[in-house]
Amino acid sequence: MLDAGCGSGIATLALRDALLSKGIVPGSLQAFDLTPAMLDRFRSKLQKRAIHNVDIAQADVLDSQGLPAEWGNYDLIVAASMFEYLPTERLSEGFRALRLRLKPDGKFVLFITRRNWLTRPLIGRWWQANLYSKQELEEALQKAGFTSVTFSQFPMPYRFLSLWGYIIEAKN
Repeated sequence: MLDAGCGSGIATLALRDALLSKGIVPGSLQAFDLTPAMLDRFRSKLQKRAIHNVDIAQADVLDSQGLPAEWGNYDLIVAASMFEYLPTERLSEGFRALRLRLKPDGKFVLFITRRNWLTRPLIGRWWQANLYSKQELEEALQKAGFTSVTFSQFPMPYRFLSLWGYIIEAKN
């Protein structure tokens, strides 16, 4: 698994913990983020929990040379609240960069803020993030080469998070 825009590692650690709770020992996990301070926080969490099978790199999703060449052929790539901060005109380019690192039957799972009355002032203006409609995201993912795009809802009891954002699964 690759966690794209991992921040402090919440998605990576949640997936690892979920696998362990089902008796599955996760293999090597990779994660990258643009921000050194976030990567330092992630490293600190890994150290405190004595986790050694997570490789971390500082990289930009729009610079394909920034990640180690061997980081590819993934079953799963996850991105949570990262693509809001890319320039709108480069959204598909970022999606494409990750699609190229997937196995032919791999999945890309995206958590991204939706554009609505609540997110415009709080996330759009305050955090200066780009917000997207369902149609804009679907078009950008298809332009990036994904052939299957599915929008899902957050499960109960987290359904309220659907007001904030989308869960999208895209496949080659």
